[in-house]
Amino acid sequence: MGAEIDLAEEEAAGIFSAHRIRSRLADGGYSINSFRDTLNWGRERLYSLFHEGLPADSLVHARAHLVDEVLRASWQKFLPRGATGLTLVAVGGYGRGELAPHSDIDILLLHEGDALEQHRGALEQMTAFGWDIGLEVGQSVRTVAECVAEAEKDVTIITNLIEARLLVGDENLFRAMQAALTPDRIWPVKDFFEAKKEEQAARHRKYDDTGYKLEPNVKESPGGLRDIHTIGWVAKRYFGAQTLGELRERGFLSKQECDELFAGQDFLWRVRFALHMLTGRHEDRLLFDHQIKVAELFGYEDDDKNRAVEQFMQLYYRTIKSLSCLNDMLLQLFEEAIIHPAQGGEPITLNPRFQVRNGWLEVRADDVFQRYPWALIEVFLLLQQHPKIEGIRAQTLRLILRDGRLLNDQVRQSVQARSLFIEMFREGRGLTRNLRRMNRYGVLGRYLPAFGRIVGLMQYDLFHTLTVDEHILRVVRNARRLAMQRFRHELPFCSQVMDRLAKPELLYLAAFWHDMAKGRGGDHSDIGASEAEQFCLDHGLSHPDAALVRWLVQNHLLMSLTAQKQDLSNPAVIAEFARAVGDRQHLDYIYLLTCADIRGTNPALWNAWRDSLLKELYSLTVRTLERGVDNPLQEDERAAEVRAKALALLAAQNITHEQAEGVWKRFDRDYFLRHSPDELAWQLPAIMSATEADLPLVLVASIGNRGTSVFIYTRDRDHLFGLSTGVLARLGLNILDARLHTTDDGFVLDSYAVAEGDNTPITQPMRFEEIRAALRKVLSDPEASTIDVNRRMPQRLKHFNTPTNVHFSQDDARGRTILELVTADQPGLLSIIGRVFQKRGILLNAAKIGTIGERAEDVFYVTDRMHRPIVDEDVLDDLREVLVRTLDRPETA
Repeated sequence: MGAEIDLAEEEAAGIFSAHRIRSRLADGGYSINSFRDTLNWGRERLYSLFHEGLPADSLVHARAHLVDEVLRASWQKFLPRGATGLTLVAVGGYGRGELAPHSDIDILLLHEGDALEQHRGALEQMTAFGWDIGLEVGQSVRTVAECVAEAEKDVTIITNLIEARLLVGDENLFRAMQAALTPDRIWPVKDFFEAKKEEQAARHRKYDDTGYKLEPNVKESPGGLRDIHTIGWVAKRYFGAQTLGELRERGFLSKQECDELFAGQDFLWRVRFALHMLTGRHEDRLLFDHQIKVAELFGYEDDDKNRAVEQFMQLYYRTIKSLSCLNDMLLQLFEEAIIHPAQGGEPITLNPRFQVRNGWLEVRADDVFQRYPWALIEVFLLLQQHPKIEGIRAQTLRLILRDGRLLNDQVRQSVQARSLFIEMFREGRGLTRNLRRMNRYGVLGRYLPAFGRIVGLMQYDLFHTLTVDEHILRVVRNARRLAMQRFRHELPFCSQVMDRLAKPELLYLAAFWHDMAKGRGGDHSDIGASEAEQFCLDHGLSHPDAALVRWLVQNHLLMSLTAQKQDLSNPAVIAEFARAVGDRQHLDYIYLLTCADIRGTNPALWNAWRDSLLKELYSLTVRTLERGVDNPLQEDERAAEVRAKALALLAAQNITHEQAEGVWKRFDRDYFLRHSPDELAWQLPAIMSATEADLPLVLVASIGNRGTSVFIYTRDRDHLFGLSTGVLARLGLNILDARLHTTDDGFVLDSYAVAEGDNTPITQPMRFEEIRAALRKVLSDPEASTIDVNRRMPQRLKHFNTPTNVHFSQDDARGRTILELVTADQPGLLSIIGRVFQKRGILLNAAKIGTIGERAEDVFYVTDRMHRPIVDEDVLDDLREVLVRTLDRPETA
């Protein structure tokens, strides 16, 4: 079936016949109510047919047909019969005859002579009537000359006008407009094609060149409906095609490709129709709010491994991947036909299978892949080895799509295929781009079935913002950038570590395999590690290299979990991590993999604080490995080092050793273990000069490379943690870390690492002052015991159910209890927890704060009021019960 259905076919399908629509309007005397009732009747009829499974192309064309008849009847109601010089024209998507339930209805009122003035009153009445009956019409009023003038300036306007469709009025005027807009007069085919191609590229850049984000736009994201429209617009301008089906008639598409294009378009139309139906408005974004409901409409159900919404979204992502591939091929075919019609130029032979013509790679014979299936991999290695090649010619791409099925077990196990594929990782240059191409054209998933299983796989949470396959390729990209000079400014320290790697390809392989086993049940790290090692051995790597890749895949979360959840001031933590790493080589690799992974998981996740945590863990581990894991740096030694470095910094501020020590003698060792020399040198001058009137002393600044620090020095008081975190939450800040210290003489030294709500750094001095003033105001009030965060729960968080889980363990070396908490994120969470602690006489020593999408995963180091660990099981059980009850039902807090 073609992409468009003519009106006769629609009427034959029995959805809306013109006669039936007109009869309904006439029966109501063409009143406002009769028009409204007809539109409502039509909408409900379409909704019913959607649930009955009618193809989406019939639905969207039937909706357009219904609006056609309503607009024609409105015209006849207000305009005198036989009026000349006026024409009502459907343009844009409505001109194509495609309308979802709440799509824009774009019309053009074409006029000439004095017809507009003559009938202005009637036209204004008709426009008002349209709004009264519920048609939100977007209308432009132009002459033919004005259409031409506007179209010449803007490719969007010429695009809308070439899709124009006569609704009612002066047909000669409509034909005159069509004649004035032909390619021989304005926008020649070549110029139009190049403009639309650049327009698409710009739109793709707006979506980070990926349609695989977790809340895609069905219409505008790469692979969406707009990509199909682009093909249709070029075809219409190039050879006057009225339907996408003509692409097959003209030899641009095979039957299989045409069927694939129409199936993909129908699926996206159906998704868009469902979104409009569910929301009752124009909505093209597959937001979390809607995904579960749309999946239900499509008949998906949860199974043992994947939720219904994840199954549905995987189909969505695989569909847009297929459409993106067809879009690539068709645009390339158009480019060859429109920009390079002569097909001139002598080919340059690369090898017996491939050659380059006019800068594009092509096969030397159409049966190359059938004779040498492993050449399906060779294509992409050649693109890496010859970076000046612009891409793959359309006919060769068509052969790749046709012959990809030939990548069977026999080919996968061949020396040729394996040597070519592993060479891509050794080549390095162009690796990410060509792995993306392999994925886009279906070769990567066919060569590696493990990768094929995770194509389009998503996790329904707010932490993983990309599909698994897209995330993996993003992590490979991040690892590659560390080796490239032009990206050295992004993470200079990581690039220095990268310089030391003897075999960077092992890092790329670990990045490629680290999440490959997701979605299969079980521990994906363990499953993936075993498969990665076998892959490496099968592809000719040595046993030590394969073992390193295995270790990296198995432990790819180790460094991030250690840095973000454990107390790095504790030498025992560093020693344990160093023992797990074993040597400097493993440390270098896992450090770089961790940075690449975090940056490729969620754009908001990577910040200066996280960067500094990983660097701190890295440097402390290097020292421990140098000393020997059985001879770690002791707490007294580390504290002495921090003091010495801070004293050197203070000397530059003309603060003497004696002055500093005069203040520091009140603070115990933990204070120096938990702060950097930069922080000590920042805090001390303010503490030295603070009078009673200056308390509470609040400092806010960006210190070193650790992001924004908030430091509070004041006399100890009840509710301090809950009040402080409540103020910060009310200001819309994310709290990344808390280090809390109380002196023997009753003063607190509390430090918070914070960022804006979207995890971006705080840079404006006015914002620093706002934070300082807000904290001072609340903490100066002796009557303050609670604070109303007064922030609504973000809409996205409401769609997830994360039950609260509390786990206790003992830190015997530090004499404190460790409380690990997993719960649903919510505004003011830390303030709520602080109130619970205060009511039960629990002192908070430090906290590691982690927000993982919709989940809060926090670690608190606590004692009782006598600064002793909490070991009584009844007390711990009671605390657990209160936290669960309070956080799962916030209104009880």
